[in-house]
Amino acid sequence: MRVITGIARGRKLQPLEGKDVRPTTDKVKESVFSIIQFQIQGRVFLDLFSGSGQIGIEALSRGAKKAYLVDQSIKSIRVIEQNVKTTGFEESATVVRQDAQSFLLSARENFDIAYLDPPFDKGIIDEVLPLVSAKMNKGGVILCECGDSETLPEESGDFVLDRTYRYGKIKVSLYRHREML
Repeated sequence: MRVITGIARGRKLQPLEGKDVRPTTDKVKESVFSIIQFQIQGRVFLDLFSGSGQIGIEALSRGAKKAYLVDQSIKSIRVIEQNVKTTGFEESATVVRQDAQSFLLSARENFDIAYLDPPFDKGIIDEVLPLVSAKMNKGGVILCECGDSETLPEESGDFVLDRTYRYGKIKVSLYRHREML
C-alpha cells in the first residue's frame, strides 16, 4: 500500500492487519481521486471509517488543506498515526478515535469532501449519511464505498445521489449538493 501521487508520492503506508480488514484497492483509490481531482486543492477532507488512513493521506498528498481521519478502533488509530508521521502530514491531519456518529454530532468544522468506507452490508451508511450531509459545505461531495449488493438512499439532506461507479464487487456512490447538479 502506497501513496499514489502528490507530495508524498511513493511513500509506503503501513497496512491494517486482521480478518475484518478490507483496504481500499489502488484501483478504486485511483478512480475515486480521478473523480474528485479538481475539487481537492485547499479543501477540508473527512475520511470516516479511516482504517489505515490511506484515503485521507492521499487527499493531503494531493493538496487538501486539512484531513480528519476518524476510526473507533485503537488498532486503526495506531496505524493511522504511524502513516501520518511517515508521510509528514502531522500538521494537516487530525486523527480522531471516536465512533462515526459521535464524531459527526460533535464536529465543529464543516467538510468539503467526505469519504465513507464502513464495514459492508451492515446498513451503517444509512445511519451516518444524514449526519455527514448536515456537516457538508454547499459545494461539497460525499463518496460512499460499499458492497455491490448494498442499496444506498437516493438523497440525504441536501445531497443527492449523482452517480455510482462499479469496481467488481465494490461500488462507490457520489453525492452532490442538489444546487450543484
